[in-house]
Amino acid sequence: MTHRLPELWQESPLAFWLVVACLGYYVWMAARLAVIDIRSHLLPNRIVLPSYWAAVPLCVAAVFGGAAFDVPAMIRVLGGGAVLWCVYFVLRVVYPAGMGFGDVKLAGVLGLYLGYLSWEHLLWGTAAAFMLGGVFGLALIVLRRGNGKTAIPFGPFMLAGAALAFLLPA
Repeated sequence: MTHRLPELWQESPLAFWLVVACLGYYVWMAARLAVIDIRSHLLPNRIVLPSYWAAVPLCVAAVFGGAAFDVPAMIRVLGGGAVLWCVYFVLRVVYPAGMGFGDVKLAGVLGLYLGYLSWEHLLWGTAAAFMLGGVFGLALIVLRRGNGKTAIPFGPFMLAGAALAFLLPA
């Protein structure tokens, strides 16, 4: 996302400022949710649910970011949110002990942000979350601070994976 900002400034200053505002909100949301999830293994609705509305400017920026009215870009943003929500929902249904519903709700928000960039960013952001979580889990096992059944908060890894995907070129 950060690589897209200079080009967005040239194409549409309004879209540029909408994306900057969404990135600022993302940083605030990610910091709060990561701390809360690490402490309590919860992703509170009072932060996650309003984040859906805070991502609406991304839809506007996607549609008006170029020279022409770009409806497929808006569909990609909304589709990214829906697809990632559904994927995490299926994971929750298949193995409820492995993932909380807060993770499912957060996945929808992250899908909106990653869908703004591209379907590839959505894939890489999701893969990065699972890789980071897996490496952390393995480190706990190797350091004998946990085992295969130790619960770890997954929200911080989801947020970090998305942030890493923001840094990928568009």
